Amino acid sequence: MPVHYRFYPSLLNVFARYLRGGNLSVQELIDSINRVPTPTTAAQERGISFEEAIVKGTDEVRFDPAIISKVRKLLPRPIVDTQVYCQWEIDDVLFYGYVDLIGKFKAVDLKTTSSYQPGRYVHNHQNLYLHALKRKGIKLMEYVITDFQDVYVESYALTHPIEKQMEEIRLFKEFLEEHRPLITDKKIFVAPGEDADARRQPET
Repeated sequence: MPVHYRFYPSLLNVFARYLRGGNLSVQELIDSINRVPTPTTAAQERGISFEEAIVKGTDEVRFDPAIISKVRKLLPRPIVDTQVYCQWEIDDVLFYGYVDLIGKFKAVDLKTTSSYQPGRYVHNHQNLYLHALKRKGIKLMEYVITDFQDVYVESYALTHPIEKQMEEIRLFKEFLEEHRPLITDKKIFVAPGEDADARRQPET
């Protein structure tokens, strides 16, 4: 089946929040689709810095050494690769993105939050990375999460149900078609005859 759309997990997660009535207007959702720039929040900056501290050892002194140590002990050994590109064709959708790191059998995404509730990532669209990475032998998707007080782990296998994510992808396609005149990020649509690979498309 020809690919008509390119979707990435953070955008699908925003749409999922919109569906849940998560204090997100239609215009705010369209702004997210169109990648309208927004200022980086202090929490986002801290999360980016924490990931760099864990993976690269950059500015580790900003964070509690006990938390740093606890997170690192949960990472695969050896780490095979970092910022790994993933893509999976789901009918007429190219699902794509980057996972923080992979080992021999599991992929790991690092998360920071101000408060954590168990099961937070049970329906996260990043779980679909598992299906994009299974040809690399990846059998487990793990989220290693910190609220900077403690560290938590959520693990999902290839057998974990993804029906909810599939339904949200279907509804997102409907939303895009209903609002197509308002969509300025043309990377989300694949023109006939165009190479669908998201890595080869210009950033917008």
